[in-house]
Amino acid sequence: MIKYKFYFRKSSFKKDKNNGNLLLKLIKENKAKNFLEIGVLEGATSRNICEMLNNVNDGNFKFTGIDLFGEDVQENNSKEFTPISSKISNPLKWLYFKFFLRMEPNSVGGVKLLLKKFNKSVNLYKGYSKNILNKINLKEIDFVFLDGGHSYETVKEDLDILRSKLNKNSIILCDDYNILKYGVKKAVDEIKDNYSFKDLGRFAFIRINK
Repeated sequence: MIKYKFYFRKSSFKKDKNNGNLLLKLIKENKAKNFLEIGVLEGATSRNICEMLNNVNDGNFKFTGIDLFGEDVQENNSKEFTPISSKISNPLKWLYFKFFLRMEPNSVGGVKLLLKKFNKSVNLYKGYSKNILNKINLKEIDFVFLDGGHSYETVKEDLDILRSKLNKNSIILCDDYNILKYGVKKAVDEIKDNYSFKDLGRFAFIRINK
C-alpha cells in the first residue's frame, strides 16, 4: 500500500497523515483514473495522488491541478485558504529554492518539478477555480479532490459547476468539512441529501449518482 509522503514540501496533512493515507485509500478503492485536484499548494498531495493513480492504472491516468500558485491571495479573505504560511522555514529548503532553483515551491514551475516523473499525465492550470472549471472538459473526470477556496460562496460555486458537468458516478471529496470556521460544511450540507454521501470526518464524500 502506498503511504502518504511529504516530499520536503508543505502540506495541509502535515499534522494529519492518517487522512492523507485515507485519501490515497479512497483513490485506490474507487479505481480513480482521471483526477482533478482543486487547490494544489506546493504539490505534495498532488505527487501522492499521482503515485497512487500510476499504481492503480499501470501508468495510464490523467491528473489535472488548479491553483493560484502563490498569486492574488491577498485579494481574498482568510476563509478562502487553509492557514499554512507561505514562508520557507527550513533554511536548506529556502537556499535550494531561492538560489539553486530560483523559484518558489508553490509556483507552477515548483509544482511541475515535483510532478516531473508524471509529466505526460499532468496538466496544471493557474487561476481561480470558477474560471478554469468552466473552460476544461469535466466529462472525463471521475474523482475530484476539492480543496481550493474555503469560503461558503467559493465552495458552493465550485460544487454547482462540478455537479452540472460531471458524469454519473463521479466522486467529489471535499476537504476540511469538519472545520466550522470555513464554509465547506454549509455548502456541502445544502446538497448532500441529493447524492450518495458519507461524512468521513475531515472529508465529505459525495458520489454523483442522480
